[in-house]
Amino acid sequence: MSAVTTHVLDCALGEPAAGVPVRLEHADGGPPSLVAEGITDSDGRVRDLGPDELLPGTYRIVFDTGAYFARSGRRAFYPEVAVTFLVDRSDGHYHVPLTLSPFAYSTYRGS
Repeated sequence: MSAVTTHVLDCALGEPAAGVPVRLEHADGGPPSLVAEGITDSDGRVRDLGPDELLPGTYRIVFDTGAYFARSGRRAFYPEVAVTFLVDRSDGHYHVPLTLSPFAYSTYRGS
């Protein structure tokens, strides 16, 4: 199982946000380096974002919300959302969900 998973819910529509491009980046120190990429499925999930284990450190998930909203002709204030988080155990699982609307977003540590 991937060490990092995510899902995106479109709160304005009350449904999963399918087709959101997502990047997982290692963000320790210098410029972020790409670890993995994915696109949310019909249930708004990326179930396999990166390797089964990550070294401890700082990572971020970048959601291309601008591309998602543009496909449906909706204007959005946030063209991307970057969620930075800490990996403290190489054998841990990190679920990072995102709830969004064209003018707001929220995140939390999921299970």
